[in-house]
Amino acid sequence: MQVGLVVVLALILIAFEWSTTDVDASQFAMMEDVEAEEEIVPITRQEEVKPPPPPPPPKVTDVLNIVDDDVELDEELDIEDSEVDEDMEIEFDMDLEEEETEDAPVFFIVEEMPEFPGGDLELRKYIAQSVKYPVIAQENGIQGRVYVQFVVSTKGAVEQVKVARGVDPNLDKEAIRVVQSMPKWKPGKQRGKAVKVSYTVPINFVLQ
Repeated sequence: MQVGLVVVLALILIAFEWSTTDVDASQFAMMEDVEAEEEIVPITRQEEVKPPPPPPPPKVTDVLNIVDDDVELDEELDIEDSEVDEDMEIEFDMDLEEEETEDAPVFFIVEEMPEFPGGDLELRKYIAQSVKYPVIAQENGIQGRVYVQFVVSTKGAVEQVKVARGVDPNLDKEAIRVVQSMPKWKPGKQRGKAVKVSYTVPINFVLQ
């Protein structure tokens, strides 16, 4: 009984000495966050491997053949003696005139527009004297103004003649004939250089 009493008293003493502590759940949450942060694997970027530089070009070395002083050379250097006087003229055949290419750009407005020989007044006189009114158009009472478009080349020639706005096939044909028979114009210039320029001329057909 004494042993039993001692065991019971020991159990009672242990029961009184046992203490419990409250654990805050937020601490567990903080610990989980810390553990989660520690588990994040840092992202590393692998450096690009640059290709090795190309090898330098091989050096070209001149081969020198060293000969003795007693060796005779077969090759002889001929030097022509030419006398040049101050009055001597040297001719250079140089073609400085640039050839006109077919794919040269065509301008519509330039610094110096093309000009008919004698100006606009002479152009009107030329058209009035050159136009022959088609008989068929006269009989049918056809009249109107035909706009003819053409290109003045860098040499002043009239090229690429076409009707921009016509009235009647007979009148259009006559207007094209008159423009194609024009003499050379003064070419247009852009920055002091002759260029192709598009030009339009109205030809008025009026019955009297």
